[in-house]
Amino acid sequence: MTRRNSFRIAILIASGCLLSALVNAQEENTLSPQEKADGWQLLFDGKDLNGWHSYLEQNPGKDWSVQDGAIMLKKGNSDPEQDYADLVTNGEYANFDLKLQWKAEPCIDSGVMFYVHESPKYKQTYDTGLEMQIADLSCTVPDSREILRRSGDLYGLISTKVNTVKDAGEWNQFEIIADHGHLQLIQNGQAISTQLWDDAWRQLVAHSKFAKWPDFGTFRSGHVSLQGTEKKGDSEIKLYFRNIKIKTL
Repeated sequence: MTRRNSFRIAILIASGCLLSALVNAQEENTLSPQEKADGWQLLFDGKDLNGWHSYLEQNPGKDWSVQDGAIMLKKGNSDPEQDYADLVTNGEYANFDLKLQWKAEPCIDSGVMFYVHESPKYKQTYDTGLEMQIADLSCTVPDSREILRRSGDLYGLISTKVNTVKDAGEWNQFEIIADHGHLQLIQNGQAISTQLWDDAWRQLVAHSKFAKWPDFGTFRSGHVSLQGTEKKGDSEIKLYFRNIKIKTL
């Protein structure tokens, strides 16, 4: 075999591998056949906000929309609160594995909440729901600098050992596994875990900022929520979510 023919064969093999990778690449906001067989369900199809509403409202607020296959929050600091009120799923979940991706422009202070109990008795999602924190490293102060308030933390309760949040504009991977009281939060491969609702959990809450909130962290099923963010910095807020999927355990 000549050197030229060997080179041509190598090119063909490389091209075939590239084509195979492109064919097998999974589209955003879809489930693979294996995921479907394993019981995963999409919470967002990349096209609309069906299945979501703002907390205590019938529909999503005006600052929430879909852009380029992602749920986008575009919020100005002067916008009324009802426009960016937290999104919550129509459905409720008890034991689940939740996966999603998020990215943001600088100055984000947000989170993904779960076990949210939706009732007029509670003004905010975080009165009842637990939060996996979202905070960028650029200018979200003090949250991005303080233990228990960094991205990937169980906000106010348990912190990651290493802050693995990516630079603004890059996609981060979140996974929340809640399995009969055993909780795992995983950000970009870095995990923390705890046991909910036992004596140690009650002591943890009792020594936190949530001690005066009688129903915080007590519900064993509830809605998933995407927080509408707090005011950080002077610029317009933009936050994106995609590939939101859940499996009942």
